[in-house]
Amino acid sequence: MEKPRFPEVAERAGHYESFYIKACRPGGGRGIWIRHTVHKRPGQDPKGSIWFTLFDAEAAGPRATKITVSAAQLSSPEGFWIRVADVEIGPGRATGSIETAALSASWELTFEGSADPCRYLPADWLYDARVPRTKFEAPYPDATFNGTMRVDGEQLEISAWPGMIGHNWGTEHAERWVWLEGTGFGGDETYFDAGAARIKLGPVQSPWIAAGMLMLDGEEHRLGGFGRIRSSKISETSTSCEFVLPGEDIEVRGWIAAPAKDFVGWVYADPKGPEHNVVNCSIADLELMVEREGLSPRRLSLSGGGAYEFGMRETDHGIPIQPYPDG
Repeated sequence: MEKPRFPEVAERAGHYESFYIKACRPGGGRGIWIRHTVHKRPGQDPKGSIWFTLFDAEAAGPRATKITVSAAQLSSPEGFWIRVADVEIGPGRATGSIETAALSASWELTFEGSADPCRYLPADWLYDARVPRTKFEAPYPDATFNGTMRVDGEQLEISAWPGMIGHNWGTEHAERWVWLEGTGFGGDETYFDAGAARIKLGPVQSPWIAAGMLMLDGEEHRLGGFGRIRSSKISETSTSCEFVLPGEDIEVRGWIAAPAKDFVGWVYADPKGPEHNVVNCSIADLELMVEREGLSPRRLSLSGGGAYEFGMRETDHGIPIQPYPDG
C-alpha cells in the first residue's frame, strides 16, 4: 500500500519527497508534469511545493511555475497521499490549482491502471536501508488520465492520456542521475521506466548504477541492478541520452532526445545542501530495441511522449532555469 513518508520524519532529520504526474496526449507532442513535493532541512519544519509544467512541441517552450508553502499548508489527509495548499493527489484522483505571476492553472483529473505498483530497486530491503539515499517507485507505472485542465484561460480536455504516477523520497539526491520513461506505445500492458545514478564516494563518483522495468505485453523484465553495473551503459547530455540496460535473458538498448526548447530547468536542493540543476522534457522521442534470448529483436517507438530527466551539478547546460529556489 503506497504511503507518504514525510509525516513520520523526525524533527532533527532531513527529508525530501515527491509524488508526481507525467502524462502525454495520445500521439505525443503535448504533456504535463506536476510534482507535489516536501523539502525538510534538518531541525526545521517541512515545506510543501507544487511544480507545474505544460509541455507543447508547437510552442516556443514549456510553460512552468512553482509555489512553496509552510508546514501549516502541508498534510496527508485520509484518502490522499499529500495535500499542498489546495492541491491534492491520492489513489485515482488529482485536483488543484496554482496561480503565480508566470501563469495560472487548475486541474481535475482521474487516473486508473491495471499494472501492479512497481518498485525499481532490485530488492525490497533496500527501501528500508540507509543507502541508497534516494528511493523510488511507481504506484501507477502505466496509467490512463481523464479530466479537464485550464491554463491561463485555455481549456484542455484530458481524454485517455497515457502516463504514470511516481513517488520518490530520501535524504540526499544522487550526485548525478537520469530518468527514462515511456507509456503509450500502442500495445496493451507495455511500459518502460528506469533510473540510473552516480553516487559520490568521497572525492570520486561511482559508475552508473541503473535500475528499472520493462513491461512488455504483460511480462515483467527487471533491468539493471548491482550485479549488472559493468554491463549497464549511460551516455548523457542535457537534451539526449543513449543507454544499454541489461536484465536476465534480455537487453534493452535505446535513446531518448528532444530539442533544447522543449526542456524545463529547475533547481533541486538536498535537505542538507547543496543544489543540482535538473532538466526535464516529458514530450521526448524514445526508441527502444529489445533483444531477448531465442526471440527476434523488438523495436518500440514513442514519438513526443517519453520523459527524460537529467540531474547534474553543471550550470552551463544551456537550458533556462526557472526562477524558483528549492528548500
